Amino acid sequence: MYESLKGDDYHSPDDVKPCLREYLMLRSRWSPYTNFFGVMFRCRALAVKGEYDDVAWAASSIEVMQRLERCGARFHISGMDRVRALTGPAVFVANHMGTLETTLLPGLITPIRACTYVVKEKLLHGPIWGPIMRSRDPIAVTRTDPRKDLETVLSEGQRHLANGRSIIIFPQGTRTDVFRRSTFNSLGVKLAARAGVPVMPVALKTDYWGNSKILRGFGPVRRDRPVMLEFGQAMPVVGRGKAEHEACLDFIESRLRAWGAQVADEGETS
Repeated sequence: MYESLKGDDYHSPDDVKPCLREYLMLRSRWSPYTNFFGVMFRCRALAVKGEYDDVAWAASSIEVMQRLERCGARFHISGMDRVRALTGPAVFVANHMGTLETTLLPGLITPIRACTYVVKEKLLHGPIWGPIMRSRDPIAVTRTDPRKDLETVLSEGQRHLANGRSIIIFPQGTRTDVFRRSTFNSLGVKLAARAGVPVMPVALKTDYWGNSKILRGFGPVRRDRPVMLEFGQAMPVVGRGKAEHEACLDFIESRLRAWGAQVADEGETS
């Protein structure tokens, strides 16, 4: 798969053979999820031993992709040449649909540009995710104190970017199937402006892997919904970045509409 990802785009082959679990588990959600957790438990073991580095992170991301393809997932990824064209670190700003993109993006970006995430602080303390997330030296925010979170992202983000490590941020803050411009804050653009690096929008539709109120990030699996992801054009941020923020929103919204995702109309409140 690494070779396939060396082009500008990637499309899952039509002849992917389903894994045995697809049959044994009757194509339920537990087929892809048990595949996923099998990879994560190995990643956790590496992280505990201090061996979960960038190479291992990217490799585990690609392995998850391959396993999900054998569970009915079909990936359509484009704009990879825009990532390769970067001459230094950048801030990637993406909409946030579910758990899948947090696993997918490292395999796409890390082999080209070292990166880390802005994440909720509580993720650093979980029994499974904690060791994995801590090994990635992420920027941890509270999601309850906006002023403190702004200071943390700007200070820690500048440190990472100065050291050549790009930042992935989900400005919506939480997973949602419906894209609303009003919930997409400008924190990523502000960080890019402060650090003097470009901002790159990332549009994604990952509702193959659904959310759940009970199981949070492990909801229904919709094998009829392709996984769509596109990197936009990197933009230098001028002034306060208002124009660049709107350009990121326009790119993401236009791609989501083209893919048939749910986009809230202007003024829509429900």
